[in-house]
Parts: sequence; structure tokens; C-alpha cells
Amino acid sequence: MGNTGSEVMQKRLDRFRPEERPVVQGVFDRIQGNPGPPGAPGKAQAGKTLTLNMLQASMGSLVPDPMVRRVYRCLCSINPGLAADPSTGKTSLIIFLADTLRGTAEERAPLVMSMSQNVTGASAFVTCEQVAEFLQDLISAVVQIVVNRGRLQGWKHEKMGDLSVGVKLLSEQMCSELKPSDQGCDVSCLEDWIFRVSNVSLYLEMMVAEGLSVSLSGRPPPTLLPPCSQTPWTDLRCLLDLPTLMFLAPQCPDRYSAPWRLVFSTQLHGESFTRMISGLTKRGPTVLLIRDTKGHVFGGFASQGWDVKPQFQGDSRCFLFTVNPRLRVYTSTGYNEHFMYLNQNQQTMPNGLGMGGQHNYFGLWLDSDFGRGHSRARPKCTTYSSPQLSADEDFTVDAMEVWAVGKLPEPEEEVVGKKSILDVDPEVQAMMEMAGKTLHSQGLREPEEDQDQ
Repeated sequence: MGNTGSEVMQKRLDRFRPEERPVVQGVFDRIQGNPGPPGAPGKAQAGKTLTLNMLQASMGSLVPDPMVRRVYRCLCSINPGLAADPSTGKTSLIIFLADTLRGTAEERAPLVMSMSQNVTGASAFVTCEQVAEFLQDLISAVVQIVVNRGRLQGWKHEKMGDLSVGVKLLSEQMCSELKPSDQGCDVSCLEDWIFRVSNVSLYLEMMVAEGLSVSLSGRPPPTLLPPCSQTPWTDLRCLLDLPTLMFLAPQCPDRYSAPWRLVFSTQLHGESFTRMISGLTKRGPTVLLIRDTKGHVFGGFASQGWDVKPQFQGDSRCFLFTVNPRLRVYTSTGYNEHFMYLNQNQQTMPNGLGMGGQHNYFGLWLDSDFGRGHSRARPKCTTYSSPQLSADEDFTVDAMEVWAVGKLPEPEEEVVGKKSILDVDPEVQAMMEMAGKTLHSQGLREPEEDQDQ
């Protein structure tokens, strides 16, 4: 039995580099050095196995207790056939570390199955609700690690949306990818899910590596948040929460390389369509976030800088999304190229901001009479295959934010030759007015104002 345990442990250790193996083997002894308070159950067994108290003392400063308990139940369920081996505790821990940090989806699935169960056991199925509860504890642990380790990248979590709501929404989104049978989720179902939803492995690896202080060579902590800059947090209560940001940032082409910069907020700048346009234009890619008066939160990603003109613009990288009551992203269908639309001060074309669909039936529309909009998808938006985003088809804006999320654009040089003849020679403008010529383009030209105001 002892040889069997040694062989299993050695096979797992072989997955690590030679310089990493002492680190992995030392985790057990380090946890043994945290046996818990005097008189705690299992204290006398130190040296042979791990107790919940030891694990809580070792992980508790970074990982919430519900997740620590799930890890402990998982350790207890690993290799029950080795129970007579006096090194069972160490063997189970090394198997757990190897499978979570260097394992395949096939090897991680039984661990997720075990951590999703409410009690230690060998049930062949778990429900989607049980997986969702496991994910909520896992995501909460990851967020707590990000906060406690100071990896917020300039974000102020205390000035952002409700963390508990964000955790539930992200958990539900990830669970929506499960494909259970009538009986629930078995190991093969979880294996397929872990293979397709990469964040499961990413979060699990981060929780284990950080929670148990396993520093492996050449594996820096994953970046989960984009940098945030130029944001007046003192006066802001952000519509985003950390889990939502963790979900949306990877969907954007620049992912984590470009800083997010708040360029418009109704809370800071008031309800002004003109002010919103000044925040949108010449900023590169942007994320629009809207909350309607019934609590639905939704928006869109614009892959290019916005131009005020009566034509559609953008490309297939644009998408629409919902945050609350469900966290979802809706990408281009290829049916048409009605990705982005922004117009103002025209009599013959709609004035406002739109994404997807068609005139008067946009997937997302914000009227130039700021505060009103619609999401008319019958049954789905042709451009993005998105359903109705808002609570009602016609909605009222409660709050809105625009974040510039691309690389900082190069400053433009002012070239007199590119100015309108009306600006270069005021006499020409005066002569046209005297001749009774209407200046049709005047209302279409961008206001010359400081973009940073």
C-alpha cells in the first residue's frame, strides 16, 4: 500500500520541473506548521494527515472559509484506497496540487465534482445549483485574493457595484455553459464544461496557488483586470463591479493591455447628449454601460472611434451585452454591418446613438433627447442576435457610463488645410448668408471644445 502511494505521488510530481518539486512537497510540511488552536480536533495527528483547522490556519487569510471547507472535503475524497497509508495526507495534497495546477480537464473534473458536493462522498452526479454554489465560493475567493494582494490595477472596489450580485451573475453565466443530463452533471459533463469554459481552470489554479502559497517558476499570477486610469473615484459610484469587469475585459480586443478611462458619466457630467458625444469621439474603442429605471444593466462595445455621421460604422468586433439580470455577450452574426451609428442635428435621419438592427428598431438605441431609448429585438437583433436588453422595449435611462478601453490615440496635429473654407475665410460665410444660402453642414460639424472637460 505504501509503494502504491509513493508511485502515485511520484507520477504527479513528475509534472513539475525539478526546481518546482521541493516547493510542492514542502506545502504539506508548511501546513503542518499551522495545526490550529490548542486542543483543536486532529491536533494530535499532526505529521500524518491534514485537518480542517490546519487548512483554515494556512489559507484563511486569503480564501473565504466556505471555499477552504470545499478544498478540505476534496482532499478527504482523493484516493480513498490509500487510507491505510500513513502518508495519505501528503499524497492526497500532492495529487490535488498536481491536478489543479498542472492537470487536464479530465483530471480536474473529479475535483470540481467533489468540491461541488455539500458533504464528503462519492455521488455520481451533482446539480447545476451545486456547481453554481461552488463557483460563487471560488469567484469570491479569487476576488478576495485580487483585493488583498493589491492587484486592482487602479480600480476602487469600494466605489464599484455590489460585489455579491456580481459574483452570482458571473457564476450563473459560467454555469449556463453546462450540458447536464436529466440526472444532473456527472464527471464527463464537468470535464466537457471545464474544457470549454477556460475561466474554471484559471480561477481554480489561482485560488490554489495563492491560497496555499505555491510559487512555481515562470508562472506569474494571472491578470484578471485591465488597468484603470484618469478616473475621479472621489465623486463616482461605478456601474461596474469586479466580477463583471473580469468577464467583460477579456471580450475586448486589447484585453488587459490598454487602460480603461471614464470619459462620460451621467453622475459626473449630467444628462447631456452633446457632452456624451464629446466623451465618445476621438477616444478609440469604448464600452457603453446603461442602467434603466427598472434596474436592468446593459450596453455595447464599440471597436472603433465614433464619428458623427448619418451612416453606419464599426466592424464585426463590436458586440452588445447584458449585465443584470443576466451576464451575457452577443457578437456579430454577419447578417449585416449595422454595428454602430451616431448622428445629431439632422432632419432627415434619426438623431441618436445606435448599435445593431436598423433605424427605429435598434438592438440598442439612445435618443439624442437624452434619457430615452429602446431595445427592439423581435425576436432577436439581426446584427448581434441579441434579445431585448432593457426591462421594457422603450426605456428610460437611470445612469450611463462610457469607458474608453483602447490604446491611447495619437494626438492629432491641427492642419489649417483640413479646415472648412467657412472657418478659413469668414467673408465667404458672410457672402453665402447674404445670398440666402443655407449652411446645411453647420449642424453636422463637431463642436470645438476641450475633450477633457
